[in-house]
Amino acid sequence: MIAAKRLAKNVGIQPACRSLGVARATFYRRLSPKENIAQRPRKPSPRSLSEDEKMTVLTVLTSERFVDRAPAEVVATLLDDGLYLCSERTMYRILKANKMLRERRAQRRHPNYSKPELVASGPNQVWSWDITKLKGPKTWSYIYLYVILDIYSRKTVAWMLADRERAFLAKQLIEGAYVQENIEPKTLVLHSDRGSPMTAKCTAQLLADLGVVGSLSRPQVSNDNPFSESQFKTLKYHPGFPKRFRGMEEARDFCCTFFAWYNGHHRHGGIAMLTPNDVHDGQAQKILDARQRTMDLAFQLFPERFPRPPQIKGLPENVYINPPIEDETGVEKTH
Repeated sequence: MIAAKRLAKNVGIQPACRSLGVARATFYRRLSPKENIAQRPRKPSPRSLSEDEKMTVLTVLTSERFVDRAPAEVVATLLDDGLYLCSERTMYRILKANKMLRERRAQRRHPNYSKPELVASGPNQVWSWDITKLKGPKTWSYIYLYVILDIYSRKTVAWMLADRERAFLAKQLIEGAYVQENIEPKTLVLHSDRGSPMTAKCTAQLLADLGVVGSLSRPQVSNDNPFSESQFKTLKYHPGFPKRFRGMEEARDFCCTFFAWYNGHHRHGGIAMLTPNDVHDGQAQKILDARQRTMDLAFQLFPERFPRPPQIKGLPENVYINPPIEDETGVEKTH
């Protein structure tokens, strides 16, 4: 382009551009380059709002009247009031510029619920309780079954039937089980989910008066209350469990039979195939020793039938709700 300028001074612009192969339009454009459009200050649109007007719109959008309303509703409502501030799209732009497009309300932050970690090394150290619904004689009618379970022995220490969920009924059940089992203060943890009877003020007050430590599952985490959930499954899959109960008396007769069987005859895999009563009443070791003697005798009589001397499975040392996690070195890690 410099050579074209020099030659143009001697032979003219057109011959210079033709001889050097430069387009004349390019030559003229380079002689007087236009101002970079991107660097020009943009003129405000006559339709745009002033800063004061934008602040007025933002104040309206965040007011108590409109804080929960979408911009389209705000525009329509203001029009009904005989007032027009701006378009719906402009309201969205103002909200976006102020980082308020997603939500203008003050949001409630959900608390961070900690995982319950409980351990029992014997009966009457940790109880789990819950309420399940049994179908009544009519559609949408229910009978409510309250059950308190010892997580170590798996024994049902108390149960009751009612026509509704009520905290004062739960209070009576817990207090009766506490007295029946002769619990000493500050020796028992009572675990449950977060149903209304479990979190009621009267329930919390009762536990404080009895010296019982309360424990609650995380919201909507069934694994935090596994023992009660498992027992309810055993109940509802029992061969005698009906599709519906014809009334409270039939439900009571069934529960009396079921819990007598469950505590006295149901052999539970988690407690060495013993019954809950065996473990809860302190008869477990006596029964296990007798089993071991029987197996020792069988080994003496028929040693060829055993690859090694048989050993009866014993009771677990500890029973957990959410057991601790061990790392690769075998060291327990806290949650």
